[in-house]
Amino acid sequence: MARTRKDARINTRSARTSLQQRKEPYWRSISKGLAVGYYKGATSGAWIAKHFTVATGRRKASLGVADDFEDADGIRVLSFDQAQAKARDWASLKAQEDTGEVQSGGFTVAQAVDEYLAHLTKVKRKPQDRTRAIAKAHILPTLGDVELGKLRHGKIKAWRDSLAEAAPRVRTKAGKPQAYRTMDESQQRARQATANRILTVLKAALNYAKSESRRIASDAAWVDVKPFSKVDVPKVRFLTADEVTALMRACEPDFGHLVKGALVTGCRYGELTAMTVKDFAAKEGTVYIADSKNGESRYVQLNDEGIALFAELTHGRSGKDRIFVKANDTTWKKSEQKRPMDAACEAAKIAGVTFHILRHTYASHSVMNGMPIEVLAAQLGHKDTRITMRHYAHLSNDFKKQMIRANAPSFGFGNKPGPQLVTKAG
Repeated sequence: MARTRKDARINTRSARTSLQQRKEPYWRSISKGLAVGYYKGATSGAWIAKHFTVATGRRKASLGVADDFEDADGIRVLSFDQAQAKARDWASLKAQEDTGEVQSGGFTVAQAVDEYLAHLTKVKRKPQDRTRAIAKAHILPTLGDVELGKLRHGKIKAWRDSLAEAAPRVRTKAGKPQAYRTMDESQQRARQATANRILTVLKAALNYAKSESRRIASDAAWVDVKPFSKVDVPKVRFLTADEVTALMRACEPDFGHLVKGALVTGCRYGELTAMTVKDFAAKEGTVYIADSKNGESRYVQLNDEGIALFAELTHGRSGKDRIFVKANDTTWKKSEQKRPMDAACEAAKIAGVTFHILRHTYASHSVMNGMPIEVLAAQLGHKDTRITMRHYAHLSNDFKKQMIRANAPSFGFGNKPGPQLVTKAG
C-alpha cells in the first residue's frame, strides 16, 4: 500500500488525533525495509513494526501502546521515538538470529549469570565465590527464571528498589523467626549502596550476554536502570594511636599477631591468613600477596616495624608454613576473625570496629603522614586510584593543609609569621 500524506503524520499525539479509525495501520518508513505502524483503535492506538528482506519476507511485531492518552513510560506506553527505537532493536535481533549471531530460545538470567561467572573464573583463574554468592542470594531468586528477551526495564528497576528497601537482617538462632533492624537514614544509604553493588553484578552478566555470547541484541531493559546516587560516600573509621594500644593489650597472642600484620601492611584478613613464610622477603622488605580480592597479585612494601614483625614470625620456619596461625598451630579459617575481634574490642572498650577497620587504620595514617595516594593504592591493591581517592582523599587534603600552613613562606606583614624568606637566591 502506498504511503499517503496522513500515513506519515503519526509522530505526534496531536497529529494522530485527526486520523480516522481503520483496519490497516498508518505506516511510516524509518529505514530500508523497516517501518513503524500506528493502528488507530476505537479507544486507543498501538504501535507495530514491519520488516521486509528478500531472504525472510515480511515480518510484523507488536511494539506497545501509543501515548495517545497516557504519558510514555518506555515500557508499555511508547512515544513515536520510543516505538522507532524498539522497532530497530527488534529488527536487529531478528537479523542476528537469522545469521546465528544471537542465540535465542528461552535463555534465562540464571544462564547468563552462569556464563558470566565461567568467563570470570577463566580470566581471573580462580573461583568467583563472592560474586556467585551475591547472585545466588539477591539476583536468581527474583530474576533467575526470566528469559532475556522478556526482561523489562520496569521489572529490573522494581527489583533494584526492593533490594534497597529490604531492612537488614538480625542474626537469629536456629528455629527462631527472622528479625530485621529498623533503618535510619545512614542505614538506608548503606542499603542503597549495597543495591548498587548487586546491580553492577547483574548488569555485568547481562552485558556479557549481549556483547560476548550474543544471547540478546538489545540492552534496552537494563541500560537505563541507574544506581542510586550519592549513597556510597564512605565515612572511614580508623583507630587512633591510643585505641591501637588498648586493642593490642586486649588481644590473645595468636590473634594479636594477625592484628599487627594488618596494621603494618593494610592487608585484608584473607590475604594475611593465606601468606606463607616464603612470601616474606626480608632483604627486599616486602611480602607477596599471591591472590587478592581483584584477582591480581602484588608486593606490599614494609617499614622497619613491619620487617621486624615478619622476621620474628617467620624465623626458623619452613617456607610452606602459614605465617599467621592460631595457638594450636592450625590455620585461620574464613570469618574466624570476628569472635576474637569482638572480644578484644569489648575488653578494650572500643566501639564500631571490625577487622577491616585495621586496613582503614593503616591507610588513613599513611595518608596523614604524607604517603601519596598513588603509592597507597598500590599498597592496598586497588586497581586504580579512584577507590583510594574516594576513601582517603579528604585525609590527604588535611595533610596538605597542615604542610602548607607550616611551610609556606611568610612575607612579614601578618600577625602570625611562618618560615621566613631566604635572603639570597640559591
